[in-house]
Amino acid sequence: MPTDRSPAAALIAAARTLSAAVDALPFAPPVSHVYNPLDYAWAPHEAYLRRYGAQRKRIVFLGMNPGPFGMVQCGVPFGEIDAVRDWMGIEAPIGKPARENPKRPVEGFACTRSEVSGRRLWSLFRERFGTADAFFAEHFVANYCPLAFFDHGRNLTPDKLPAAEAAPLYAACDAHLRALVAALQPEWVIGIGAFAEARAVEALAGLPLRIGRVLHPSPASPAANRGWSEAATRQMVAQGLWV
Repeated sequence: MPTDRSPAAALIAAARTLSAAVDALPFAPPVSHVYNPLDYAWAPHEAYLRRYGAQRKRIVFLGMNPGPFGMVQCGVPFGEIDAVRDWMGIEAPIGKPARENPKRPVEGFACTRSEVSGRRLWSLFRERFGTADAFFAEHFVANYCPLAFFDHGRNLTPDKLPAAEAAPLYAACDAHLRALVAALQPEWVIGIGAFAEARAVEALAGLPLRIGRVLHPSPASPAANRGWSEAATRQMVAQGLWV
């Protein structure tokens, strides 16, 4: 456990606390498998926090939960493999979930499938800021929930869980989000999609920051498929975050 109180040390401690809390939660069918990348993909996740969470941020982008070809594979939020390995410079050994879904294998950095949401997100940031260091100087990207849920081969999102299962999960995730905000002290938290914005509004009520939203880059969104980068940029400019 880190002993210094740098932002990165606080983020690492908070992630370990969150991981332990969600590992203890039960989930019933239709959930068949639950993946926690903070367990089996801890090495690259910790590297991400250490390298890019070492200072205060102006803006924190908040996603929903790991995608099957993104953070599930590499431990980094919206983790399109090429962006994590080649742009961020992060690559580390990946283990396996305790119960691996044969229809959703964890291949780590050898995964050749593209995480479309992550490809769109990181491509925008790379085009706008050039280097990862330039982007992360004032920005950070996190997920609200660290768990991925599967109904056999189908990806399930946290908003589809029954209330009795969602309540303790949200409590743990809310506490983690507050710890993340305390460590990074951002001016803004920007939900990537409506779910993340709503959870931020509830979890961070009363804190001295502003909360906004951008369109989620999911290929399931017709609006995102019509030009997500342009739409997200317009939203960021309209909120006064980018010039």
